Amino acid sequence: MNIIIINGPNLNLLGKRQPEIYGSKSFEEFFEELKQEFPDHELEYFQSNHEGAIIDKLHELGFSKYGIVLNPGGLTHTSVSLGDAVAAINAPVVEVHISNIQSREDFRKVNFVESHCKGHFVGLGLDGYKMGVEFLLG
Repeated sequence: MNIIIINGPNLNLLGKRQPEIYGSKSFEEFFEELKQEFPDHELEYFQSNHEGAIIDKLHELGFSKYGIVLNPGGLTHTSVSLGDAVAAINAPVVEVHISNIQSREDFRKVNFVESHCKGHFVGLGLDGYKMGVEFLLG
């Protein structure tokens, strides 16, 4: 199975942005480690700060042999359209959040994506991505 990790807005700043919440490692560094842990599988990575680009990527790959690990970032709490895109595709989607969004600000308790996903890994740091990949490989 091919697996793509899709990260939403501001996740390109991992390692720089609020390291007390998100850690000090860039996602690119982590992704290289992740690829080494799963050498027999094709892992890809896509990040965008633009909602439409993320929806386009879901549409592009969501009807093929891909499994998707999705961290929608702040779009989790605001984008009905992103939730609709996840619901519309055939590929299994696993939602990941580095921080525990349920224990943060009240607005983060709204999630337009979760009901359309096959699994959820929340508040586990970058390890949530690894667990998402393992879940998809099941």
